[in-house]
Amino acid sequence: MIDFTQPYPSQRSPVLGDNVVSTSQPLAAQAGLSMLAMGGNAVDAALAAAMTLTVVEPTGCGLGSDAFAILWDGRELHGLNASGRAPAAWTPARFAGRDAMPERGWDSVTVPGAVSGWIALWRRFGSLPLATLAAPAIRHARDGFPVSPIIARLWQMGGKLLGEQPGFAEAFLPQGRAPKAGERFRNPALAATLEAIVETEGESFYRGAIAQAIAADAARHGGGLSLDDLGAHQADWVGTLAQDFAGGTVHEIPPNGQGIITLIALGILERLDIGADPVDDVETLHLAIEATKLALADARQHVAEARHMAFEPSALLAPDYLAGRAKLVDRRRAGLPAYGAPKPGGTVYLAAADASGMMVSFIQSNFMGFGSGVVVPDTGISLQNRGAGFVLSPDHANEVAPGKRPFHTIIPGFAMQADGTPLSAFGVMGGPMQAQGHVQMMLRRLVYGQNPQASADAPRWRVVGGNRVAVETSFPPALAEALRARGHDIVVEPPDAVFAFGGAQIIERLPDGAGYVAGSDPRKDGQAVAF
Repeated sequence: MIDFTQPYPSQRSPVLGDNVVSTSQPLAAQAGLSMLAMGGNAVDAALAAAMTLTVVEPTGCGLGSDAFAILWDGRELHGLNASGRAPAAWTPARFAGRDAMPERGWDSVTVPGAVSGWIALWRRFGSLPLATLAAPAIRHARDGFPVSPIIARLWQMGGKLLGEQPGFAEAFLPQGRAPKAGERFRNPALAATLEAIVETEGESFYRGAIAQAIAADAARHGGGLSLDDLGAHQADWVGTLAQDFAGGTVHEIPPNGQGIITLIALGILERLDIGADPVDDVETLHLAIEATKLALADARQHVAEARHMAFEPSALLAPDYLAGRAKLVDRRRAGLPAYGAPKPGGTVYLAAADASGMMVSFIQSNFMGFGSGVVVPDTGISLQNRGAGFVLSPDHANEVAPGKRPFHTIIPGFAMQADGTPLSAFGVMGGPMQAQGHVQMMLRRLVYGQNPQASADAPRWRVVGGNRVAVETSFPPALAEALRARGHDIVVEPPDAVFAFGGAQIIERLPDGAGYVAGSDPRKDGQAVAF
């Protein structure tokens, strides 16, 4: 059952309908909904929204992003990994003498995968012409759009940080500054690049004129990304990993993503009989925080691209292993967990669903805000900095290496019901907050039945490291004090830190197939729309 009460302060109500799109920017949500109105399906809607987000929310994604998706096609679940790999030039020796991977510039740029993900989804499941799906994005890029308030704030922050990166100021700082909320921003170069992607079905981006422009700019600035690296890229259909929880099953993309953190934490909570106390009670939150800390410790040590891990990722979800981890949780006191040893064995998120039953959970990201800060001249292509996800520790599973995918923070989520039918497509954008946000959303939805909008509205917490836990200013002070009494180092972050707590979008099937109910995070500019 779904509880439709709204227990938290919010300017939004749940949105219900037979065809639904939920995104972090209203123009993108409307782009997706327009595809459904034309008779397109949920994949068409998701792709139109994703393309539009590269234009209207460049602070979180661009044509140089990576992407992942989980899709229910009406019969079965599919998982897509469209993240890029390290250039062939990225040997450990290239980064010798550094303490960590670069976070900005060309030496943080892996092969961008989002465009390959769009094409893979469209070819297998799309029903409308690619040009139709791209039309809203191309129109907003060429004719301009009024910048929304929260994105304007992020744009200003990114501009101060990245203005000196190659090509950034020319593309994103017209008149020498970031556009203000309500000002119209145009990106004709991006419109032309989108048109070329449509005309060649993505070939130009990886093996044609666009690829040549990307590789030439990399060479000009000493970057390692080459034409061969781009041409070798492909998106992969990878299925999902799953964890039973609270009468349902939660699905995530397998590593190199961090979705397995969510599954480990939920598996531990399942063994701690979570749900005996109210949702916003210290007993509930303490257990959720402790389970998340254990899952994060495992991920930091073990998780990388699956073929480079010492064991199959599923070993971290083995019942005996999760039971052992659960025994480490002290119900009365915060702990400092270490990783276990199992036996061998600035992101945008959107969801879309249609009346036929198809549901899509889709995420794409440039990673840290505008990503690397690098923009390829005359293309509008802003490039991610996913290379920063590697480590330089020798013999670590996630050590940088040629052709290897880095540890990834962006994760789409999906939940199924006990009878094998789909329940919800969900995600919480926001770097290291994402897996933690998934835990909190699923706890609220599957255990306590809160509706999607209430689940998105609720105050969040974020494990920072050790016993330090950050909470929002809306977090109840008495609850924060109760957690401190158990040994948690609670830090109330200022209002400007709201971005660090992510942004959720969620679409859920109503009981008996009566349609969908959706929510969109008030921490973002976005909305859920339906008809």
